[in-house]
Amino acid sequence: MRSAAFRLTTGAAAWIAVAVAALLLVRSEQHIARQTDALRAFDQRARDASAAIADARAAQEAYVAAGQGIEFWMPRATARADAARAVLAALRSAAGPAASAAVDQAAQATAEFGTIDTRVREYLRSGQQLMAGDVIFTEGIETAAAAGRQIETARHAERQAYDAAVAVIRRQEAATLVTASAVVALVVLMLVPAARRRAGEPLETSLSLGTAEIAPLPPPTSAATDAIKAAAALATDVGRVRDLDELTRVLGRAADLMDASGVMVWMGPPAGAELRPVLAHGYKPELIARIPPVARSADNAAAAAYRSGSLQIVLSRPGVSPGAVVAPILAAEGCVGALSAEIRHGGETSETTQALAAIFAAQLANVVATPADVERRAAGR
Repeated sequence: MRSAAFRLTTGAAAWIAVAVAALLLVRSEQHIARQTDALRAFDQRARDASAAIADARAAQEAYVAAGQGIEFWMPRATARADAARAVLAALRSAAGPAASAAVDQAAQATAEFGTIDTRVREYLRSGQQLMAGDVIFTEGIETAAAAGRQIETARHAERQAYDAAVAVIRRQEAATLVTASAVVALVVLMLVPAARRRAGEPLETSLSLGTAEIAPLPPPTSAATDAIKAAAALATDVGRVRDLDELTRVLGRAADLMDASGVMVWMGPPAGAELRPVLAHGYKPELIARIPPVARSADNAAAAAYRSGSLQIVLSRPGVSPGAVVAPILAAEGCVGALSAEIRHGGETSETTQALAAIFAAQLANVVATPADVERRAAGR
């Protein structure tokens, strides 16, 4: 039986892992909330700028409308154009790299609209009503419309940048959860109590001064401890592989450790359209060659792990099909593949087996992040 100090230390390690993961997740969500608020403010300013430009254009058109007076509409056009320029200046300071160019072009178009308005007023003062109307309904309308299009382009670019940033944060959160889960799983395995002495089994004794003293039995070997040691050795060897043959041998050891009849590595780009098998153990080569790529939207465990970045379990059906465990291969840029293992004897429900699959998949992410990595190792480069 493990000492109290050991249990306390490992338990504290689990709590620390959970606390760190929770802290990182909270901070990530706070960062997303701040970005969401910034996007909403940007969107509202963009709408205000578009509305101000549209009002200025309508006021300018009223210069030559029958029954309207320029004394009312000219100050309004000036005020709305000034408001549009002020909002665009604020928008420029809040715009990201993707949207700043569009905001600058919108500001230039707004300034050009002001120049056009000055020309229109000069025509009106000189009594050239027809020339003023021609400029208003050609250059004025076109310039205002161009400013509106650029503002809409900036809104779209800012939205895309927000979506990309949130996607990165979500992938980081998934990696944090997987890492914390693996740490907790290892701690749980380490805290599994050693096998107790069977009932009726005699204690070893020794006689000293005529008194029977109970001699301590050697601590029994724990299956969980053996699994942890084997997993640690396997993780070390994964980092040392130099070519495809070594990686295949390590894959075979992983299959033995998980009691799997076959193990397959599926790879694809982050957010890609499909997975394809790149490495396998326990399957005939001709069978692997006939396996088609698996679509990301497919209704199977490998595609589900690829989409969600989470461990998938397929329960066995006695006499029909074996069970399976599918662990996502998570890299910094997201999920790049999946490790599938057909587990014998109903072991797919074992937490130990699931933890081993997750650990081995995590190690693979550092070795083969793309199918090209597999081909490179096959060539010995």
